[in-house]
Amino acid sequence: MIATGVELPPLAIEITPTFVISTAIATRDYQDVHHDRDAAIRRGSPDIFLNILTTTGLVQRFVTDWGGPRVLVRGVAIRLGVPCYAYDTLTFRGRVGEETFGDNGFVVSVVGSCRLGDHVTGTVRFELGGSA
Repeated sequence: MIATGVELPPLAIEITPTFVISTAIATRDYQDVHHDRDAAIRRGSPDIFLNILTTTGLVQRFVTDWGGPRVLVRGVAIRLGVPCYAYDTLTFRGRVGEETFGDNGFVVSVVGSCRLGDHVTGTVRFELGGSA
């Protein structure tokens, strides 16, 4: 049931080097810090790290996996925090907020954390569509 205050079950994703590289390539982000460890280190990072498009997609996936096929995403708004590096675990948590819109519109607040702290915070606005 979708109602104000409902907490989504956590989702943990292992961030492997292959995951970082393949998702950067899939989003056409060829910035070297997302696929070249030596370049990332030269630029001051300890390793390669997730790009913003991957993070945005993971936030959306977290909500749609929970809500099921009737969820129609209407908006995703995020703010990046600490980087999420290869060999880390990114854990998402969320809660249905009080804000609603339309007859079947809901907003879920999402936080994705890794060992350094909050990697991403944001909201996903969605509506419930017809039966799947």
